[in-house]
Amino acid sequence: MDGTTALDGVLGQAHTVRVGPVDGEGTGTGLRVDLSDPVESARLRKAMAVDSLPGFRCMCLGDVRFEVADRSGGRLAVVVLHHGETLRWDRWESDAVLADGRLLLAWLDGHGMPEPLRRYEADRRRADARAAEERDWLAAMPTGAAGFADRILDLSRTGGRPSPELLAELTERLRQSYPDPVERVLALLSWYGSGSGRCSGFPVHEGVPGELLGRVPIADLVAGLLDAGARERHNAGAVRHLVGWKSRPHQERDVADLPEALRERLMAHARRSEDADKRGRAERWLARRRG
Repeated sequence: MDGTTALDGVLGQAHTVRVGPVDGEGTGTGLRVDLSDPVESARLRKAMAVDSLPGFRCMCLGDVRFEVADRSGGRLAVVVLHHGETLRWDRWESDAVLADGRLLLAWLDGHGMPEPLRRYEADRRRADARAAEERDWLAAMPTGAAGFADRILDLSRTGGRPSPELLAELTERLRQSYPDPVERVLALLSWYGSGSGRCSGFPVHEGVPGELLGRVPIADLVAGLLDAGARERHNAGAVRHLVGWKSRPHQERDVADLPEALRERLMAHARRSEDADKRGRAERWLARRRG
């Protein structure tokens, strides 16, 4: 019997399983399921089928605890579910990847524990949204910057800030790709207006075009926004930049000096946003002149 089938062998001997949420001590209490019915036993065994033991261990305590017992009540195994995808059992050196984690979550849902499935589905929706935002951000990356994509995305994986060297390389590459300052500004604004579009709580990599815009003279930024080629995506990047946290060395002065018509245009764009944080920031920065 190899590692991936060892748990199934134990479950085949099980008479009951107690299931509950994991608490701070790594134990749990909850429902009791009778496995003496062969159909019920088969359902749980299928739901807990293991695909592989890849050698990693999750850092958290887990979400749901399964205490498997034999007919006399003797404990056969304690298994903990992590994130609807892996199982931990002290017979394994690493966590095991489920063949179909959603099947086990559906089993729990059918036995009166709907929260793990709800949480998993909410996590999947958030992950899908983040992936879509990343694709949008990559698609908006200016010509010449694509070769830096992996280095920039790594910032979100490591939590680091862009180095001065990376920003200098990007600045030079963009100057080469867009000799015209207005075209360069429009490319950066379009890039910064993509992705999540948030002014706070966004992935680290999305801040890179904002850092580059912070180095652009305000006159060039205004010229770009007043250019006939400026569109809503450029307004989006400008609002995100101008109302962000300490986004420019002289941010208050630069925003105060914006042409009134441009200020109104950016304010109108912000007010159409579904992002309450962005709307609030825009009201503070753009709705009236600061001085």
